[in-house]
Amino acid sequence: MSGEGPHPEYGETWVYESIVGALPGIQLPTWAAMAIQLLVFEVAIVGLSWYYGVWSAAVAGTAVVLVATIGSAEMLRIGTLVRRIDVPETYRALLFSSNVEVVLSVLAYIALLTHLFVFDPRVSATPLFERLFGPEPPVLVVYLTLLVLWDVSYRIGTGWWASVTGLWRSARYRFDPETARVFVRADLETWGFGVLQLVLLPFVLDQPVLLAALVGHVVAVTVVTAVSVTLLRVRSRTAASPS
Repeated sequence: MSGEGPHPEYGETWVYESIVGALPGIQLPTWAAMAIQLLVFEVAIVGLSWYYGVWSAAVAGTAVVLVATIGSAEMLRIGTLVRRIDVPETYRALLFSSNVEVVLSVLAYIALLTHLFVFDPRVSATPLFERLFGPEPPVLVVYLTLLVLWDVSYRIGTGWWASVTGLWRSARYRFDPETARVFVRADLETWGFGVLQLVLLPFVLDQPVLLAALVGHVVAVTVVTAVSVTLLRVRSRTAASPS
């Protein structure tokens, strides 16, 4: 998929990488794959917003697509960093082969849909979905919205799993300073993607549940990453010290 090194073996990739890598006859550099992803979704958002006159949703949709696209790039960058060095097989299997990120993504997606279509209509005079798309949302607009929401939910689920497995790795293993520096960079990439999701904050300011979930997620990723990076640096200095 990218020209950044040998193509990783199946079983050592995110599900997203495996799907793209399985497409026959397609081998694109990372920047091109990300550009195509952004372009296709953005053209669909603008086109449907124009056709159905739901411009109020176009800005929010663009922000979500931007987060998902950068999330795709971060997934590939983290995967490249981890595969570049000799890592414990248990950690590699947990990160790439367990598919736990898919489970977390599904749980997040179902929770989001439950909020949008069940909880929010019961507590809000004008639910978020109705405010964005009107009382009778067009079918194609709903389809695209659900697809985009799944896209970003999957990236968020992957970020959760990368941060949790990173903390487990840092607490379980001791690395030399050079290897630790690579893992620190990978952890900071995960944290950076978490912080990036705050661009969605303006769209949920009047949604207390979504606001709390978004801020809580970013805070949790920040804390987990900080602990992981601290462990990596402290334990690598200990490993490098003469006995």
